[in-house]
Amino acid sequence: MAKLKMTARVLSQAQLGADIFDMRIQAPEIAAQAVPGQFVSLYSRDGAKLLPRPISLCGIDREKGELRLVYRIAGEGTKEFSGLAAGDSIDVLGPLGNGFPVEKGKKAFLIGGGIGIPPMLELAKALSRENAGQDGADGLVQAVLGYRDSFLFLKDEFAAYGSVYAATEDGSAGTKGNVLDAIRENGLDAQVIYACGPTPMLRALKAYAAEKGIPCWLSLEERMACGVGACLACVCQSKEVDSHSQVHNKRICKDGPVFAAEEIEL
Repeated sequence: MAKLKMTARVLSQAQLGADIFDMRIQAPEIAAQAVPGQFVSLYSRDGAKLLPRPISLCGIDREKGELRLVYRIAGEGTKEFSGLAAGDSIDVLGPLGNGFPVEKGKKAFLIGGGIGIPPMLELAKALSRENAGQDGADGLVQAVLGYRDSFLFLKDEFAAYGSVYAATEDGSAGTKGNVLDAIRENGLDAQVIYACGPTPMLRALKAYAAEKGIPCWLSLEERMACGVGACLACVCQSKEVDSHSQVHNKRICKDGPVFAAEEIEL
């Protein structure tokens, strides 16, 4: 899969919440190759900001050549992107990293925490499409989403592809607590786990998957620099020795961001 750098056209931008934005861009060459779980790097117009900002793919429309990026303002780069409007242009590199393996016919948990929720939406769509027509297909996609409070961004969109459960830290909606609390409260089970979110959540899910003996795929959140594996700024500990650095690590941007849970130490 070739990485492409291109100038994309902004199709729309909407503010979903205080610091969450939903941008759609026209990038047909990248959309044609992208898969759920991958990301793109967006470049600032400010020449002083040399490094791009990685943003996960919330939506991929190959027919229209469009990408959907739902992101949180985390610094000056993403603040700049939030000011873009339809008709503006932005330089994009992608698709980057590896995506989630789509395991057809398996009852799945799609677990997102915070800004780890957006990439799970395109995966829900892909799994729903792959499982269409199978016996019991309606019950195969189970989205379990973790939020801080009652601002449940994207939650309703998951309902088109399966069942949806929410957990909130403050108890204002859904289950009070975390995603595992929601799984237990609702008596849910699965044959495979896909997840993206903060490290404590992923660590707990890795332990849960090991206890249940089911495969688990984790997408790690990390502040990446180059996005192509050259700078070693976004490494995580791994069981195997990395061929590039000759130490026990993996480059999240290149070897990931999706890993089998047993591959990595959290």
